[in-house]
Amino acid sequence: MKKFSFTKGLALATAVFTLSGCSKKTEEARLQKVVVYAYDSFISEWGPGPELVKLFKSSTGYDLEFVSCEDGVQLVTRTVIEKNNPQADVILGIDNALVAHALEAKILTPYRPKDADKIISPSLQTALTKDWSLTPFDWSHFAMIYDSQSSVPAPASLLDLTKAEYRKGIILLDPRTSTPGRGFVAWTQAVFGDGYLDFWKALKPNILTVASSWSAGYGLFTKGEAPLVISYTTSPAYHIEYENTDRFTALMFNEGHIMQVEGAGVVRGAANEKGAKAFIDFLISREAQAVLPLTQWMYPVNSAIALPKSYQQGAPVATKTLTVPAADVDAAVEQVARLLAE
Repeated sequence: MKKFSFTKGLALATAVFTLSGCSKKTEEARLQKVVVYAYDSFISEWGPGPELVKLFKSSTGYDLEFVSCEDGVQLVTRTVIEKNNPQADVILGIDNALVAHALEAKILTPYRPKDADKIISPSLQTALTKDWSLTPFDWSHFAMIYDSQSSVPAPASLLDLTKAEYRKGIILLDPRTSTPGRGFVAWTQAVFGDGYLDFWKALKPNILTVASSWSAGYGLFTKGEAPLVISYTTSPAYHIEYENTDRFTALMFNEGHIMQVEGAGVVRGAANEKGAKAFIDFLISREAQAVLPLTQWMYPVNSAIALPKSYQQGAPVATKTLTVPAADVDAAVEQVARLLAE
């Protein structure tokens, strides 16, 4: 029989107590922080992220940590991979084209934020989910943005984009990784129906590049690499507000436009669910929503927010909104990706 060493036993007990104390402190610290997965442009120095971090801290006392997942598709992919061991409390940036994937993967916990019915229009909410698995925080329509100082005329329709004068003159976004890229595929489906692939075949010679994210694609456009890029009707307001130029314009096509509604949701199994819900409440508040127009460059969902003059001058609202079932877009994205790779 081995003799028990009092000294060793005391040391072991002390170590266990110390580790337990550290673990408790770590857990308490985690509950003071809300971790949010978001896409690059949202948390960049010029996006709303930095200001929201400060406002959320002063409003709730919580620390806010944003983690970049590049773009919308990667947001869902990463959260699904971590499903059994969630690292995020909130996922921000799932839109109406991706919501079906998030719901199918069961990575969200439904939560109706305070005063949501008074703040958010029913049409925006139902564009995402009816059970509040996601809460809308902004919206806009997709549009082709045109450089009016280029040597080519402005196209008047999607079909015009296939004309020879736009050879290597269009910047698109990868529909497998980018929500605007996916939105453009949906747009071509809504307009051309079963003939959308014929449109893409005719369009291919005119595509300069297919960027992996909105930030990369729009950056190339503003550097003058091409006269046309897929973006949002609200994008030109930025150039009016900060560059005092109306050089870049959102082209409004009579055939209609696809609308994007972006949402944020509580991650199922979040380490700080209470903090996550506090963030969703905060995100649709006047305080947070007022930050979005001049940083996120999308329309806020809170109608109480007064829009800047740059929106009145350069952020047109489409008069016709087109829709396509998400399942149909999934199949089309794969078809388009294969065509572009040929």
